[in-house]
Amino acid sequence: MYSNTTAVEAMRQLFDIRPGMDRIGNAEPRAGIYPKYPGPIVRLDASGDRELVETSWGFRATNKSKKTGNVIAPRVVNNARADKVQSSFFWRFSFKERRCLIPASSYCEWPPGGNPQVFHWFAMNGTVPRPPFAMAGLWQTSKYETKDRPETCETHTMMTTTANEFTAKIHPSRMPVILKPQDYEAWLHGSEEDAFSLLKPFPAEEMRIALKGEEHRTDPVETQV
Repeated sequence: MYSNTTAVEAMRQLFDIRPGMDRIGNAEPRAGIYPKYPGPIVRLDASGDRELVETSWGFRATNKSKKTGNVIAPRVVNNARADKVQSSFFWRFSFKERRCLIPASSYCEWPPGGNPQVFHWFAMNGTVPRPPFAMAGLWQTSKYETKDRPETCETHTMMTTTANEFTAKIHPSRMPVILKPQDYEAWLHGSEEDAFSLLKPFPAEEMRIALKGEEHRTDPVETQV
């Protein structure tokens, strides 16, 4: 789960979205974005311009029962591992051609084997509560079978890498790939080699755990990182 409570106007400014390239209207800030639920992403259109759109979190794939062979609920894949993104057939074409930014204000982790009611929201340091940031993502038009009919859905997935020393205290193995603003262009437009070089842990000293009950800030200008 992650959150994006940044106002639409602020996202236009932060991610350099030109007038007319915002496809989400006056979408409300979201305190929680769950798998299979919509969230905004920044991607390139057919002309190579940045656009702000909403897609569903989690690539979809046809899923069949091992016992009966019948089609069941589709497989939903929320994360893509950095160490497999160039070798896995499931990811490599999206990594080559369909990279995106996933705007966020915090993300949630549960300790492995821990109480599911105890979770931690990771946020960036800053002068305002939960400053906005972007995670590296991929997008695709998922085409898959359901029990009733074929379906198509615009989807995104989140890149993950090894945990830094701060997040490893809670989740020892993985963390989302968080990008610095100066790397947004390389992630969206750069070569595969340039993009792959960005798939690394975010500096631990620039992160913190958001306090319980901490308010989200959604002002259109002051939320800049």
